[in-house]
Amino acid sequence: MISKTYISLVWKSVICLLFITGYNGLAVHAQSDDNRPNILFAIADDASFPHMGAYGTEWVRTPAFDRVAGQGLLFTNAYTPNPKCGPSRSIILTGRNSWQLEEAANHWADFPTKFKVYTEVLAENGYHVGSTGKGWAPGVAETAQGQPRHLAGQPYNDHQTEPPAGGISGNDYAANFEAFLADRAGNEPFAFWYGGYEPHRGYEYESGIEKGGKQLSDIAHVPGFWPDTDSVRTDMLDYAFEIEHFDRHLGRMLALLEERGELDNTLVVVTADNGMPFPRIKGQTYERSAHLPLAVMWPRGIENAGRVVEDVVSFADFAPTFIEVAGLNWTQTGMHSTVGRSLTDIFYSDSDGQVTPERDYVLLGKERHDVGRPYDWGYPIRGIVRGDLLYIRNFEPERWPVGNPETGYLNTDGSPTKTYILDHRTTPGMYHFWDWNFGKRPPEELYNIAADPYCLNNLAEDPAYLSKKQALKSQLYRELKQQGDPRMFGRGYLFDAYRYMDEGTANFYQRYMAGEEMNTGWVNDSDFEQEPLPEQR
Repeated sequence: MISKTYISLVWKSVICLLFITGYNGLAVHAQSDDNRPNILFAIADDASFPHMGAYGTEWVRTPAFDRVAGQGLLFTNAYTPNPKCGPSRSIILTGRNSWQLEEAANHWADFPTKFKVYTEVLAENGYHVGSTGKGWAPGVAETAQGQPRHLAGQPYNDHQTEPPAGGISGNDYAANFEAFLADRAGNEPFAFWYGGYEPHRGYEYESGIEKGGKQLSDIAHVPGFWPDTDSVRTDMLDYAFEIEHFDRHLGRMLALLEERGELDNTLVVVTADNGMPFPRIKGQTYERSAHLPLAVMWPRGIENAGRVVEDVVSFADFAPTFIEVAGLNWTQTGMHSTVGRSLTDIFYSDSDGQVTPERDYVLLGKERHDVGRPYDWGYPIRGIVRGDLLYIRNFEPERWPVGNPETGYLNTDGSPTKTYILDHRTTPGMYHFWDWNFGKRPPEELYNIAADPYCLNNLAEDPAYLSKKQALKSQLYRELKQQGDPRMFGRGYLFDAYRYMDEGTANFYQRYMAGEEMNTGWVNDSDFEQEPLPEQR
């Protein structure tokens, strides 16, 4: 666990470096009749806290992210309520928790037409709105008339470039951002969604070492739920190399805005949609699954730049923030009610640390992510992070949490790390790695994430934590009922009944077990268990 003191010391050094090198971010804004801020929302695909340089992670170099934080705010407790691509992005766009979004609670969903999103509101109110790369995905989003609905904004993807390694997109994100700006009429404000495809898998093996100049020894420690091997460390460095690619394009976008004199009045938000694409992280609801990097800058709007903010913030807070800074009233947008809170109380404060005392918890949850269980069933979870504790309620503990073994554990992407753990599950002294990453789980879990950020010591049955567990559970259930979560009213089956929209993999379990050859491009053939598991013999 990276201590707050360590982050603060690292951060003071970063701020000093930024000012020494002249990154003062005080470009004069171009004259305009419309002084509402521009919005640049940059979202990486699968990157965990604390894997940015500003947090003190030395094996990932992210000067653009660090610049945003140094000239704005570095958040140490930002969470997505549902750690998977589609649901997480649905929350960002609507300001609602995933269990309030019907089909959009699931991965590969049919996004309900009834839910209006913030980009549509901004476009209706004078903003030039666009996107590049990965917007809301994967899934189907259409208007009531059956036309494509670009939830992140009109796509700009024409400009391509040679990627630095296999597995990295050829999208020239920064060039597409420049093309978007060229299409703007006059001085209208803009809202742009930069959705990097990185560091989503797959990776070119050893690209971090051979092309990124990294060494295995750069990594100070490997998370305790993986074995510390060269192949795992190599996998982590390949992941870092892709984060740096995302960051380079962000740096080009910042430079372009600075050159145009528009950076001063641009709200820049940089984060990721869910945790890194490794076992026990992406698609789960543990600390490293939902806890994400977040840096925000807005030279004209943020007071006392360079602060480290410890408030617990949710991805549901982004849409209310964007609506407010655009000078709009939520009740007049046509959007459904939000559970989020605008972050402007933090922007306009001059305090660091815990700015708003009430921002001290976040709700988490998931339903169906990837398929691989009978009848496309999901793995329903609800949870709450408050203070040092994470409480998790697993509603169907008899199901396999990352998908059935015989269908390849489909909710964990194929990787050298996954392969090593599966290949060594019968090796003496190694079974616990398989159990942590792929085994079944108890109905309740409780972790002290300050002392145990990898969530390895379940305190749910510890008598010393009984009262705290009950308090967290009571608050969780109370708020879920207030938010209308169907699972709190005996209607959790709805989430399993919603259609999985990828026809190539829908009803995967039945089709695969019947002998049909299925598309399994996101996992490895060796991930499919051919023999009974040790505890099943």
